[in-house]
Amino acid sequence: MFGSRNPGSFTGKLFSAAINAAERRLYSDHFNVSNRSPYDVIYADGIMSVRHYYPLEVDEITVGTEPMSVAPDRHPVPLILVPPLAATSMIFDLLPQRSVVRYFLARGFDVYLIDWGEVTADHSDLSLETYVLDWMPAALTAVRERSGQQDVSVFAYCMGGLLALMYAAVSQDRHIRNMVTVASPVDMHQMGIAGGFLSAIYRPARVVSEVLNFSLMDLPARYFHVPGWFNSLAFKLTNPIGSAVSSLELAINMWDREYVKVHSTMQKWFNEMVDYPGETIKGMVVHMALNNSMARGNFKLGGSNASFDNIHCAILAFAGDTDRIVRIPSAHKVLDIVSSEDREFCVVPGGHAGVFAGASAPENTWRISADWLDQRSGEKRQEIKDKN
Repeated sequence: MFGSRNPGSFTGKLFSAAINAAERRLYSDHFNVSNRSPYDVIYADGIMSVRHYYPLEVDEITVGTEPMSVAPDRHPVPLILVPPLAATSMIFDLLPQRSVVRYFLARGFDVYLIDWGEVTADHSDLSLETYVLDWMPAALTAVRERSGQQDVSVFAYCMGGLLALMYAAVSQDRHIRNMVTVASPVDMHQMGIAGGFLSAIYRPARVVSEVLNFSLMDLPARYFHVPGWFNSLAFKLTNPIGSAVSSLELAINMWDREYVKVHSTMQKWFNEMVDYPGETIKGMVVHMALNNSMARGNFKLGGSNASFDNIHCAILAFAGDTDRIVRIPSAHKVLDIVSSEDREFCVVPGGHAGVFAGASAPENTWRISADWLDQRSGEKRQEIKDKN
């Protein structure tokens, strides 16, 4: 009976809109099309895990609206995707036609992903040391054991890029051959208004800390734990007009089921962000925000010294031309603190989300990264047997 209605008519669209709205309200997962690429979990520690994605079994995929051929063989150097902390790993496999995972698989890379897991208030004690000194080396060891390769490449987004850089600085891991950072705020004093404020209070905060013999690091982690809803709100407030327009466009196109799937999946990213662990926030505020230690090239992490001039791998860094969160100078700073001879910086279209997974990202950030990595992932390409 429902199929007899003409979806192109005004009445048909109203009917379809009502059905889709009700289903979206009651069964929201029906409209989530993220995380569709199959994988194996090759390592797990608590909420953290490492995924190894299966090779594509098709000759062609769709990227955006354009067909893309799948490379017949694969690079020997595995590619490790590193997410930020506030967003889940779904952003790397967001939509079937806009998936970082599928794109790099199609370009011939052996793709792995570090999944930081779903942080809750029970995980307030997770620290920068946990991520950098414990989980990063464990993840890389798992990838090396599965792939049989020592050299690896890293593709990291936002805070993921900072964690990857910290690991490389502390470990002096010379087998990280290539690293791509996308919108990673290395210089937090260059982050627009917020950066100016942090720069202004840096010296007064140090004086107060020394006089009172007090440090934020001495306070309980639970005081600093940031819930996911707050991260979502803060992200949306960077572009409130865009958020309002997006909601209006959804209402107008509610009749179009495919449109609703894409919109709902994208909104899941922004609406369901993950908590920031309190202990991690303490480290970020003291070391990275107030002291701006990454931009200065050195800071203590646990009992280790993170010296960024220890990094010699090839570096490619990106910034979005309309990114209101990570300004261009903030992302560019990575080139000033590493010792890499092979280093490049690109400004591409997009805001903080768009530069990584927006409609223009495949033709810009992804293509540039894949071309750059292609040239640096071995002179010869070899077929890698599926170990699954």
